[in-house]
Amino acid sequence: MTKHFGLLAVMLLATAGPYASAEPVSQGKDAFGDWQSDKPGTIRLIRPHDLPSPGATKSVASFSRVVARPPGASLQVPPGFKIELFAEGLSGPRIVRVAPNGDIFVAETRAGKIRVLRAGEGGAKVATNEIYASGLRQPFGIAFFPNGDDPKWVYVANTDSVVRFPYQAGDLKARGKAETIVASLPHDGGHSTRDIVFTPDNKRMLVSVGSLSNVAEGMGTPPGGLDTWSRAQPLGAAWASETERATVLAFNPDGKERKIYATGIRNCVGLAVEPQSGLPWCSTNERDGLGDDLVPDFVTSVREGAFYGWPWYYIGGNEDPRHAGARPDLKDKVTIPDVLIQSHSASLGMTFYQGTNFPAEYRGDAFAAEHGSWNRSKRTGYKIIRIRMKDGKPTGEYEDFVTGFVVNDTEVWGRPVGVAVAKDGALLISEDGNGTIWRVSR
Repeated sequence: MTKHFGLLAVMLLATAGPYASAEPVSQGKDAFGDWQSDKPGTIRLIRPHDLPSPGATKSVASFSRVVARPPGASLQVPPGFKIELFAEGLSGPRIVRVAPNGDIFVAETRAGKIRVLRAGEGGAKVATNEIYASGLRQPFGIAFFPNGDDPKWVYVANTDSVVRFPYQAGDLKARGKAETIVASLPHDGGHSTRDIVFTPDNKRMLVSVGSLSNVAEGMGTPPGGLDTWSRAQPLGAAWASETERATVLAFNPDGKERKIYATGIRNCVGLAVEPQSGLPWCSTNERDGLGDDLVPDFVTSVREGAFYGWPWYYIGGNEDPRHAGARPDLKDKVTIPDVLIQSHSASLGMTFYQGTNFPAEYRGDAFAAEHGSWNRSKRTGYKIIRIRMKDGKPTGEYEDFVTGFVVNDTEVWGRPVGVAVAKDGALLISEDGNGTIWRVSR
């Protein structure tokens, strides 16, 4: 390994000033915006009644080109915060999870590896960098089990399975071979990310599985007919090539007692547990092809047995015109997500802040990584957002927290994926465009 991790003395300081922001809340059409209006402290509130009609704007493909980080490129954070380059030279870092002892586990998905980084004194630089496990198949989600200060296993969600490794605090290399816990997850194409989280009581393992397609094209008729299928399956469950997809699945920690926990979530990429309620939350990529501002991505609590709309409906009883008249039985049974995000942002990893480095008003809030749009004429995403909570419940508002990954209308240098809270309370952010991890602190 010839690259040095975290040794580059790059520090991007936030503009000096008091913490409190007097920014107004952007609502309605103003809340949609694009990358040029992004800045830390910008607050957005998107509500179901703000959504345009399908096709109000033309659906376009506008892929960004990832370039090397320009010399002097800076990231913006709120006043009073600072952001530093923590690690570089990684191979497409995606989900980041922090072990109870502070070690930082990183999924290098395309390389099929899990890497462990250990911060040195002060937490701002990497002192130890090791490959924990390799030979995995598109690993993404990482979880330590059981919850608490002394986990005995590291679980990894591959695109097609769940495996685990025996673990003791401080392990930098897997101390045993991967044990397969779930031998088969739906994986034949489509969304490949699988995240994993355990419920607070350690009794259930939740695994997210994204859809095969954009909006269930070619799914056909369910076996035995729609009435028979609907009576036998969870509310809103899809079939054929989409069986068990666009779901959160539930297992016991040994991979048994398999069932569908929630349906109609097109691509729940990031999973996290809200600490006050104990409810799982997910960060979701919604469908494409209905225009610039449809359908909003979302970050939401996920309730067992709930149906979130895909592919027949979106954000409540709004029918997707590509499935007009197909499922009138579901129209009034769609759970509306908690927090709507600018459409096509590609919301990926998420975490709840429980550290003490940030001001007290941040404790309990969530952070999510927006990987960035392709199906939008005005680029959006490419940032970290803060999701405001009050007493464990969302206000519906979210705030731009880290911006500056976009170079211009066609080029970007960073695509955020993972967010995690370091043991010292700093926020860690991975981006897979240039293979870096960044550290936000006070």
